[in-house]
Amino acid sequence: MNIVIIAEDAKKELMTEFCIAYYATLAKHSLCSTGTTGKILAEVTGLPIEILLPGEGGGIQQIASRISYDEVDVVFFFRNSSLENTYTEFELTLLRLCDTYNIPIATNIATAEALVLALGRGDLDWRINLKN
Repeated sequence: MNIVIIAEDAKKELMTEFCIAYYATLAKHSLCSTGTTGKILAEVTGLPIEILLPGEGGGIQQIASRISYDEVDVVFFFRNSSLENTYTEFELTLLRLCDTYNIPIATNIATAEALVLALGRGDLDWRINLKN
């Protein structure tokens, strides 16, 4: 499976802890991430991660393109969920594309854990079957 990992600044530590906790499952898949998040995760966890451009510097557009070309199976996107934070144009585009192309997306730790456990059990293998 091709997995995208994105974390806004306030959530990078949580994403790192998540990737450490689920290293064994994530290591079985192809991972890519936006700039700083990818660098941090690769350094701290040792996971092989394709590092894209920084999110606002073109990384979100790279991910959007991959989703449109059916090259993404799961997205982990931890965003700053404070009340004063609103969705950016990039976030809305990403969410819309995941909805359009039926890509499971987790925007918080609870949903991310449910998705990563489903990955480990093979519950998301239907994504692979769609491509065959």
